[in-house]
Formats: sequence, C-alpha cells, structure tokens
Amino acid sequence: MRTGKELIQASKAFAKEDRKKSWWFTLSTLLLLILALAGTYWNISIVGRIGCSILSGLLLVRMFVIYHDHQHFAILSNSKIADSIMSLFGIYILAPSSIWKRSHDFHHNHNSKLHVSDIGSFPTITKHQFLGLCKKQQFIYLALRHPLNILFGYLTIFTYSFCVSSFVKSSKRHWDCGLALFIHFAIGVFLLLKGGWLALLLTLVGPHFIACAMGSYLFYVQHNFPGASFKVLHDWKYDYAALHSTSYLIMNPVMQWFTGNIGLHHVHHLNSRIPFYRLEEAMASMPELNTAVTTSFRLKDVISCLRLKLWDDEKQTMIGLNELSNH
Repeated sequence: MRTGKELIQASKAFAKEDRKKSWWFTLSTLLLLILALAGTYWNISIVGRIGCSILSGLLLVRMFVIYHDHQHFAILSNSKIADSIMSLFGIYILAPSSIWKRSHDFHHNHNSKLHVSDIGSFPTITKHQFLGLCKKQQFIYLALRHPLNILFGYLTIFTYSFCVSSFVKSSKRHWDCGLALFIHFAIGVFLLLKGGWLALLLTLVGPHFIACAMGSYLFYVQHNFPGASFKVLHDWKYDYAALHSTSYLIMNPVMQWFTGNIGLHHVHHLNSRIPFYRLEEAMASMPELNTAVTTSFRLKDVISCLRLKLWDDEKQTMIGLNELSNH
C-alpha cells in the first residue's frame, strides 16, 4: 500500500478537470438555484413555496461545494467570469473568499494537528488541557462544539464568525465580509417590504438556515467522528491526516448529489485539486482510499459524532463528557 509522497503523487492523475463538465455543473446548479429561489417568492401555492425554500437550501449546499472547489483551484481557474460568479456567491452565502480561502487553506495544511486544528474547523483540545481551563473557558469551548452552534450556524458561524468577527478585526483585509453583511441585510429589507415576513422567511432566511446548518455539520463530522485521530506537531503527516483524521460520510445518491460528493472528504483532503466530480473515480482506482473510517446521516451516527468533545492522549481516542467525568 502506498503512503506519503508516493500516494499523493498517484492522486495527481485525478487532479485534472474536464472544463466543459465544470462549467456545466456550475451553471446548471446556479440556474436550478435561481429557479428554486424564484419559486419561493412567486409560487402561488404555500406548499410549493415551502418546497422551493427547502430545495433552495439544498442547492445552496451543492453550489457551495462548487465554490469550495473553485477556491482550491480544482475547477475553472484562470477564468475571470468564474472568478466573478464565485466571488458573488461567496458574498451571498456569507462566506466571502477573503476569510473562507485563508481559513480553509490553513485547515487543509493543519487538519487534526493538536493546538492549531481549530482554525477553519471546530476546536479540539486534550482532556488534560480542558481540565486545566477555568469554568468560563470550558463553557466557551463546549459552546463552540455544541449541537445548537451547528444547528444555528447561519447566525453563529456564517454571519458572526465568518463575517462580523472578520470584518471587525480587519475591515481593510476583509472588506468583502462587510459587503456580505450589507447585501444580506439589504436583500432581507427588500423582501420584507415587497413580500412581507413570509417572503423574507422562505426566500432568504429558510434557505440560508438549511444550507448553513448542513454546511456546519459537514464541517464538524468530517473531522469529529469515532475513530478520528489527532496528532501533536512532530508526529503529524499530511497523508495520514487525510486517511485517518478525515471521515468518509456515506450518503444516498440524492444527498450525495446535493452535497457534491463532499462525503468522500478523505479523498479531497489527500488532494484538494481533485474536482468534486472525480472523487468517486479516484477512490475506486486507489485501494488505499478504501480504508477510511465511515459515518453517515443516520441518527445513531449523528449522535455518536456530536457527543465527542475531547481528545484523550492516554487512550488515543475522542471522548465525550460522560467519559471525562469517570476520570
């Protein structure tokens, strides 16, 4: 079985896009999203409007994965048109490129490293570190990993962390975060004045709430699952982190389409230049990629992932608060 540079080198065979496919998936998803959003506003049936709102949220997730691939230069690089489309989408989804790309690139280069793994991801510290924190620090740490923080990611992660916090810290560097907040507020006011509270809820708040909650959980479950491994800096290896600290999230074909194959996250972490539509091909061709720990959207698996809070150095595993109380 290949490891290290040999494995990464082998993955480069799949890090080549089909330009026509990239444009087709981008434009078709964008068109479906626009039509679904239109349906939340102009559909004469309230049931139809609600259905379009849910569909819009799911399509935002798919479009975000496409945006995410573009930010990795996996698709449509060196295209001013694509750059413009993706920049506008990043602003619309409250994850502007100035903050998303910087934090996400850092995450890829430091995934599962103890002490620095919280940038671009959910914070993870050891059991002993947690016990050494004051009560306030423990509360903040647990709040960041709490299921409610994930569920309300629209407000806590995308609006506050990505946009408000980044803009306040450096308005010059993250001007697009300020612009995202302004545009989002302006769209909200327009919908409220023109269509009332229902239009605001179904056209803007609902789709963003669904997309951001799903996105936040995907951020979480991709690196917080039973069997995940964390390493200190001198023991950390890029390929090991991709295959042992990153999950393979199994989904049905419909959800796999809406999430742009992002469940094959271990393949993406091995080589982020592989386009989302080639991840399955890479996994099927490289036996080393079939050893990743799996999880799913089943309630049992979701609960198993959400209960994990800390890294136990002694047991070399993630533990929950109930296990901490036994020490």
